[in-house]
Order: sequence, then C-alpha cells, then structure tokens
Amino acid sequence: MIQVDHLSKYFGTIPAVQDISFRVEKGEIVGFLGPNGAGKTTTIRMLNGFFPPTSGSARIDGLDVFDRSLEIRKRLGYLPENVPLYKEMRTDGYLGFVADVKGVPRKELPKEVDRVTERCGLHEVRKQFVGKLSKGFQQRVGIAQAILNDPDILILDEPTIGLDPKQIIEIRELMKSFAGYKTVILSSHILPEVSMICQRVVIMNEGRIVAEDTPEGLAGKDSRKIFLQVKGPRADVLARIETLPGIAGASVRDTSADHTFQYDLEMEPGRDVRDAIAESIVGGGWSLLEMKTIRPSLEDIFVRLVTEEE
Repeated sequence: MIQVDHLSKYFGTIPAVQDISFRVEKGEIVGFLGPNGAGKTTTIRMLNGFFPPTSGSARIDGLDVFDRSLEIRKRLGYLPENVPLYKEMRTDGYLGFVADVKGVPRKELPKEVDRVTERCGLHEVRKQFVGKLSKGFQQRVGIAQAILNDPDILILDEPTIGLDPKQIIEIRELMKSFAGYKTVILSSHILPEVSMICQRVVIMNEGRIVAEDTPEGLAGKDSRKIFLQVKGPRADVLARIETLPGIAGASVRDTSADHTFQYDLEMEPGRDVRDAIAESIVGGGWSLLEMKTIRPSLEDIFVRLVTEEE
C-alpha cells in the first residue's frame, strides 16, 4: 500500500532524510519513531506530496506520490502535528467544509459529518466555534477531518498530543479499530502508545532508519538481560557465572532469606547463554530457583539505538 525506495531529501547541503526504504502493507498500523530532527516529519511531508524528494521514490496505492499527488490526496487522511483549523468556523461547519473539499457528495455530506462527529466524540461541541474549543477538542476535530470521506490510508502525526487521559484512551481505541482495513502511519513521541497500537515500528535517527520490526521482535533482539535466583554461596555463584562465555556483566542484588540470592546478568549481543547458566548452577550443586529474560521496553530500545547512533 505504501512503498518507499531509497528516499532522500536535502535542504541545500544539509541531509534531512538519507536513503530510506520501507513498506507499509494494506491494513497495517506502523509506528514512526525518532528524536526531534530525525527526519520523520520530512518523510511524512514527502509522502503527502508537500516536499519533492532529492532522490528516490515513494508510491501510495501503486501511484507515485509526486507525479499523482492530487489523486493520492483524495485517498489519504492526514493529521499534521500542528492542526490547521479555521477557528472562526463552528465545528460542524468546518467539518462540512473539509468534506466538501474532499469531494464528499453534497447529499451525503450531513451524514458523513455526523459519522466523524460520533467517532471522535464531538457531539457536545459541534455547534461551538473551533477557536473556543480546548486543545483536546481541537485535536479531536483534527482527527475527524483526517477520517472524513473514509480514506483507506491515514498518516497521523502526534494524534493524542494535548488530550486528557480519558480522551487519549478513546482516541487510542479509535486508532486500534483501524487495524485490518486501513493503512496507518502513526508518528508519536509517546512510546507506550506505539507499543499498544502499532503492529510494526520504524525507528529513525539523523535521517536514517536504524531499526524496523514488530515491537516484540525489537524486544527479542534486544533481550540481553537475565534475572536469576539461586540458592547457594553468593561469592562462588557469582564467580562461576562471571566466567561463562557470553556473559558481559553480572551483579548481585540484596540478600534474601535462606542463602538465596538474586543476580542480574547481561549477555553479549547475539549470544544466548541460558543453557550454559543452568548447567553451571546445577553442576555446582546449587538450586536454580528462577531464571527469566528481562524484556526491554520500547523506550529502552529506542534510547539505546539512538545513543549508539550518536
């Protein structure tokens, strides 16, 4: 549905996006992550046809985004980070105006405005001026205008910014409901939100893609830490563990009762030494009470990747 091949964008001699390639399949929700200045917004603007690329190509629904930009915009719903609203208009008037611009037939227009008003929880403010609405309701109006005319493709840049906790939950549920029948790129700084909503994640830094996988896949590749609980002499257990090939570091937590100690281990990248750990503990005549891999959060992975790149 969305295919990007070797896309680059330079502003003068300054690279904003450098040779990136990725795909978003039909019905897939993909999270777009990166620190400020990573190139996310520039990429999104190229996909919208707002910026031409310096090199490379991008296609949406089989159409080149630069040669067929007007046709693509008819199929695309877009929510920019700073929503451009006509604040002197009433909510339903604004949505009716956008629906008309998007080509919704006049006889279907009231029904379509009612539909997005219902989905985005705007009933109580539909007759109010947009400029008088709270930040949260203005954000909802922005989401409503993006889903007018029921587009197959949505690009949402920070969709829950400015919302209160109840509104965030409601909008997240709305975005989850798109899975399977709408193609969505979701750019967000709220990493738990991406984990909850997105089936796959693309992480950018300094204009390049540094990782791309499912949240579970990223966590699996980054699972370097192991928690152990062993009944046995603290110093002997620690000394044996530290000498195992593939162990990058080991530390012991506070003592628990009955000569049982807890250990935090870090494996070298690409190594899985759990079998060797179990054999070593049992071979020493000690009791292995617990061993588990500590799965890093998406935030942990993001910070590590960006730090390593820098």
